[in-house]
Amino acid sequence: MMIFRRSAIILSLLLAACAHAPQPAVEQVVKPEPQAEKPLDLPRLDLPKLELTGQMLYEFLLGDVASQRGIPEMAAQIYMKLADSTRDPRVASRAAHLAYDAREMNKAVEAFKLWLELEPASLEAKQMLSMMLINGGRLDEARPYLADMLAAYPDRVGHALMKIYPFLAQYPDKIAVFDLLHGLAQPYPRVAEAHLVLAQAAEAAGKREVALDEVRQARALRPEWEMTVQLEAQLLQHESPQAALALLKKYLAAYPEANDARLYYARMLLEQKQYAESRKEFQRLLNARPENAELAFAVAMLSLQMGELELAENGLRQALVKGKKDESTVYYYLGQLGEAQKNEEKALQNYRKVLDGEYAYAARLRAAYLLYKTGKLEEARDYLHQTVAQNNQQRVQLMSIEAQILREAKQPEAAYQVLMQGLEKLPNHPDLLYGAGMLADQIGKHEVFEQLMRKAIQARPDNAQAYNALGYSLLDRNERVQEGMQLVEKANQLAPDDVAIIDSVGWGHYRLGNIPKSLEFLRRAYNANPDPEIAAHLGEVLWVQGEKGEAKKVWDDALKSHPENAVLQETVKRFLP
Repeated sequence: MMIFRRSAIILSLLLAACAHAPQPAVEQVVKPEPQAEKPLDLPRLDLPKLELTGQMLYEFLLGDVASQRGIPEMAAQIYMKLADSTRDPRVASRAAHLAYDAREMNKAVEAFKLWLELEPASLEAKQMLSMMLINGGRLDEARPYLADMLAAYPDRVGHALMKIYPFLAQYPDKIAVFDLLHGLAQPYPRVAEAHLVLAQAAEAAGKREVALDEVRQARALRPEWEMTVQLEAQLLQHESPQAALALLKKYLAAYPEANDARLYYARMLLEQKQYAESRKEFQRLLNARPENAELAFAVAMLSLQMGELELAENGLRQALVKGKKDESTVYYYLGQLGEAQKNEEKALQNYRKVLDGEYAYAARLRAAYLLYKTGKLEEARDYLHQTVAQNNQQRVQLMSIEAQILREAKQPEAAYQVLMQGLEKLPNHPDLLYGAGMLADQIGKHEVFEQLMRKAIQARPDNAQAYNALGYSLLDRNERVQEGMQLVEKANQLAPDDVAIIDSVGWGHYRLGNIPKSLEFLRRAYNANPDPEIAAHLGEVLWVQGEKGEAKKVWDDALKSHPENAVLQETVKRFLP
C-alpha cells in the first residue's frame, strides 16, 4: 500500500501555481512585476453520448447515499464501476476523489489515471496523480505527468517548481529527487526558480559544487532575489564563513532594503562572534521595524555580551514595552543584567517576576542565592523549599544550592544534614554522595567521608573528583599514604588536565619523599592556576628542597591575592613564625 499525505492534495499544489496569478515562493522574496492574467486555454470536454438507464440511476443514487452515510469505500467502488461503463470523465473524477477520501491510494491512482485517459487536458487530474505518485515513492511514474503540466503553462513553470520541491524534499532518496528535478528543469534554462530548486536538491544530495553553480545561475537571472543570495551564503559558510559574509555584505550594499537577507547576515555575524557588527545590523533592522520586540531583544543581548550594560537595559526595557517578547524571558535577563551591575536588589526584583517559561526554575535558584547574599538566609532556604522540582536532577540541585548557601554562611554541619536528608530519598546519587562526603570531611567525620566517597566511586566509576578527594584526604592527613597516592594517580588517569588533581599527585610524591617529582607536578599545577592552596604546597616543597627564597616569593605573591586563605596562612606560619 502506498503511503500518502493528505496535505499534498489539500494544498492544491500545482493548481494554485498554474490557475492563478504568479505568487512569490515564500513571503520574503522580492515579488515579480505584476502581469496581466492570461485565461487558461482549455480544450472543450468531449463527453460520451449515453442514455441514462434505470440501472445506472440506481447505481448513482447508491453511490451518493454511501458517500453521504460515511462509507466512502463503497461509494468509490460503485463510481469506479460506473466510470468504466460510462467512460465519462466527470464520473471518473468523482470516483477518483471518493477513492482518495477513502484513503485507498492504489485505487485512487487507478481512478485518476482513468480520468486522465478520458480527459487528457485535465490539470487537476495530472496534479493529484503526480502528487500521489511522489508521496508513494513512485518518482519515475510521476515524471511524465509533472513534465506535461510544466509544458502546458511554460510562463508559470517557476512558481510550479517552487511548490513541487517541498514535497519532493521529503523523499529519502535525495539523488533520485535531484535527477527528477534536473530532468524537469532542463527545458527552462532562463527560469531562475528552476535553478534555485535544483540548487536546493543538489545540496540535499551532497552535490555542493553543483548547488553553488545552480544558485549562481539563479542569481544571475534575478540578482535582487533574497532567497538565492541566502542559499549561496549558506553553501559557502561551511568552508569559508568569511566568503559568505563578504557575499552578503556586497549584496546588501546593492539592495539595502533586503531585510530578510540582512537578518541572515546579522545572525551569521553573531555565529562568527563579530558582536559589534552583528549588533549594528540588528539595530538597523530594529530602526526599520521599531515595533519588533525580538529585534530589540537581540540588540539587548548583544549589548549585554559586549558589556555595554546601559544599552542592554534599554533594549530589554524596549522589548518589554512592545509586549510581544515573552516577559519572563526578558525579566530573567534583566535579572542577569542586575547581577552584572552589582545591583543585587534590582536583580532579585526582576528574577521574582519570572513566573513561567524556560527560565522560571533558573530564576528561582538565582533569587534564592541573592536572598542569602542580601542577608536573608532563612528566606532563601524557604524560597528553595517552595521551588517545585521537575525531576531528580533538579531535586539534587536544589539541595546542593541550599548546602552551598549554608556552607558559605559558615554552617557546614547544617549543610551536611541537608545533603544527608537528600540521601535518604536518593541513596545512590553520586552528586549527593560526593557533596555530603566533602562536608563530612570538613566537619571531621573522616570515617563517614570515606564511606560516602567509596559509594560515590561505586555509583560512578569514572568519577575522577571522588578518587581525588578520597586520595588527597589521606595524603593531607598523612595516613595510608601509599593508598592515597594510588587513588590520586587513578584520578589523574581519568582527568589528566585537572589542575587540582595534578596538585594532589604532586603532594602525594612529597609525602612519599619524591621531591623532584613532586616539584614537577606542583610547578605544572601552579603555572596553570596560581591557586593559594597550590601555592602553599609548592612553597612548602621548595622550602624543604632548600629553595627558601623562591618559596617565600611564591607565598608572598599568593598572600597578596588571597590574604585570608586559611591553608596558605597555616603553611606560612609553620615555616615563617
